[in-house]
Amino acid sequence: MKNAVQDFTQGKMSVNITKMAIPVVIAQIANLLYNVVDRMFIGRMGDEGVLALTGVGLCFPLITIVTAFTNLCGIGGAPLCSIARGHGDEDQARSIMANACIMLTALSLILIAVVYTAKQPLLYAFGASDSTFHYADEYLSMYMCGTVFSMLGLGMNAYINAQGFGRTGMISILIGAALNILLDPLFIFVLDMGVRGAALATIISQAVSFLWVMSFLFMRATIRLSLKNMRFHFPLARRMLALGTSNFIMQVTNSAVQATCNSTLSLFGGDLYIAVMTVTHSVREIVTLPFERFSAGAVPVLSYNYGAGCYARVRAGIRFLTIVNIILASLTTLLVMLFPSFAIRIFNSNPELVSYGVPCLRIYFCCMFMMAFQNSGQQTFVSMGYSRHAIFFSLLRKAILVVPLTLALPHIGGLGVYGVFLAEPISEVIGGAASYLTMRCTAWKHLKSADTVPETT
Repeated sequence: MKNAVQDFTQGKMSVNITKMAIPVVIAQIANLLYNVVDRMFIGRMGDEGVLALTGVGLCFPLITIVTAFTNLCGIGGAPLCSIARGHGDEDQARSIMANACIMLTALSLILIAVVYTAKQPLLYAFGASDSTFHYADEYLSMYMCGTVFSMLGLGMNAYINAQGFGRTGMISILIGAALNILLDPLFIFVLDMGVRGAALATIISQAVSFLWVMSFLFMRATIRLSLKNMRFHFPLARRMLALGTSNFIMQVTNSAVQATCNSTLSLFGGDLYIAVMTVTHSVREIVTLPFERFSAGAVPVLSYNYGAGCYARVRAGIRFLTIVNIILASLTTLLVMLFPSFAIRIFNSNPELVSYGVPCLRIYFCCMFMMAFQNSGQQTFVSMGYSRHAIFFSLLRKAILVVPLTLALPHIGGLGVYGVFLAEPISEVIGGAASYLTMRCTAWKHLKSADTVPETT
């Protein structure tokens, strides 16, 4: 059974991708619950719920940066680990894992030091007011204490999935998420710790997930970690960082977008619209997760077949991935456009927040279906090691399009706060089309020109 799971050159690509992707989707839904459940409970902290929710939203850019560095080593190395497995080079795969573990540990300690040193000016730069800084500071100060657990737990979990243990990777996240759901109301309301309680619940949950992940990789995985292999190898690390840079840039630019949105909204709309944007980003995390994580779950399968030289199977996998992405992204767009007020009330039922938030959500999500093409192109580049292409399209949609549009559109035609929310759909149309068409002209063309076995979708 173990070999059947791990050898992705056998069986239909659609079946292999689905078997790997579904546990990844479930695991990431659970991972999302860490922060989303926090916001759901924080938004219900009585009269201070809206301000507390705004304060936590101000921490998003820094939390996103932590995730970016996690993915730099996790998502950056996992496809290379799969490619090495496809080549039959287990020593290389083991070395990749060890280097990821070393880099994640070092980066987590550096990030803790930087954030604690500069958190006050950063939070005010991200749009904090005197009314919301207290909540942001309390949440962030506690949250950063668990950075080592969160980065190693989530980053090294990618190497469990890369070895074909999708269910184990899913369980790693589910354990922490379930614990977080149980601890949140206890710490926030029963022990009256407020936003600090939400952050503490997250830390404890991430620590438990971390212990599960590391114990599996050290003792039960096919390719195991060991202390004797913990040697830093710069050329290998450079390859991992090069491939991970695309996702890193995507996350860092997400952080830049969140900070830009909050600071612009503080000028044009005030704390209430920052709360609306906090809810909007939270809704986006929920509704885009199925197709984004399905795409990410396909990477080990595509990378393994690419490493094994089964190019026709890779092409069949890309075709299947694109179809699934289109279906899921279109359903996402339709649901949010039809039920925006329901999405907002998940986090807070304040009538003013709902009233102001409904038109903003409809603007923001109107072209979300184009993310199907962005994801298909982006994950194809990552799975085949096309690091430069992946990096460029990560930069294009967020850094090159969204940030300038967020700053410019509020000043055009009296759009005001609506201009901030309009930047996203414009970037999705341009970025999605450009990413997919480029993939068809480069990676797809390379795969199609190869002499391979018949495709099996």
